[in-house]
Amino acid sequence: MEEDLEKTGTPGADRPTRTRRRRVLVRVLAGLVAVFAVVSGAGWSYETLSRRDDDRRHPAPGRSIDVGGHRLHLHCTGAAGGAPTVVFEAGLGESSTTWATLHQRLTAGTARVRACSYDRAGYAWSDPGPGRRDAGRLAEELHTLLDRAGERGPFVLVGHSFGGFVVRLFADRWPGETAGMVLVDVTDERGIGELEASAPIVRTQMTAFRFAARTGLVRLFPGLAVPADAPPAVRAHAAVVYRSTSMAAAADEAAASADSARLVQSTVRPGAWRTWPVVVISAAGQPREALDQHARLAALSSRGQHVVAAIDDHYVHYGQPELVLDAVRRTVDAGGAQRPHRR
Repeated sequence: MEEDLEKTGTPGADRPTRTRRRRVLVRVLAGLVAVFAVVSGAGWSYETLSRRDDDRRHPAPGRSIDVGGHRLHLHCTGAAGGAPTVVFEAGLGESSTTWATLHQRLTAGTARVRACSYDRAGYAWSDPGPGRRDAGRLAEELHTLLDRAGERGPFVLVGHSFGGFVVRLFADRWPGETAGMVLVDVTDERGIGELEASAPIVRTQMTAFRFAARTGLVRLFPGLAVPADAPPAVRAHAAVVYRSTSMAAAADEAAASADSARLVQSTVRPGAWRTWPVVVISAAGQPREALDQHARLAALSSRGQHVVAAIDDHYVHYGQPELVLDAVRRTVDAGGAQRPHRR
């Protein structure tokens, strides 16, 4: 009878086996959690100790300027001659180093051009900033930064992606200090629904990057965060450029991106960009509607131009730097010729 019962089985006969399997699974999971905790703790300690030496190994190339309770990093080079000063504005999640190659080439040699790149609040060498981080606040902070640093306009504003929101609001609020703009594959302000939908995804991505940065992974393996074709300065200073505070700043900007788009929408009107020289650059391979929107932006100025790059990389200034550099130089020359009002 017992033999027959073993063959046919009875209710509950395999419970001991299932219980043992659960116990093994629980022990395995507990072990994995313990290993994860140990590795994370070790990474956290490694990152904490390494940061103590960052001021020596990754010194800020520019100055730290108080803009009202927090300090922003500003890096300006080149002669302050008669031409407008170029101000570079990075995209979401990027720092002043994203423009390092163009910045250096623009101010090198005999060309009397002054250029400034900076880190928005929370990024790289800048302190975190207060309040909701919409593009309106960011434009205000940029204006305060340039003013307190003694940088005098007019300015040619160069913005990439989300940075386009910031420079467009700057130009709208301080037209007398604007000589022209170069907009590199900038975000479409009409896509409020898409921005609202993507904000949680971006915040999740940034949370993952924050963890990687805080546990030393970005410092040990910069390729986790650095695009393959980024300027050498981005990779060299990845531990600072993509530190946890930078990712937190990006998440905060993403959370306010729909509000930023609404602010930019309110500035769009025929002739809004007057006779400023403006070049709008689009990455190739985008839907026709995206290219048409960039063309409509260029048409906000009587001297606007729309240029489509030969590459489909959103970071056009990485993959086709000559195109962006030429657009900046032409805008500087044209902006200087029209001699807009200076402060």
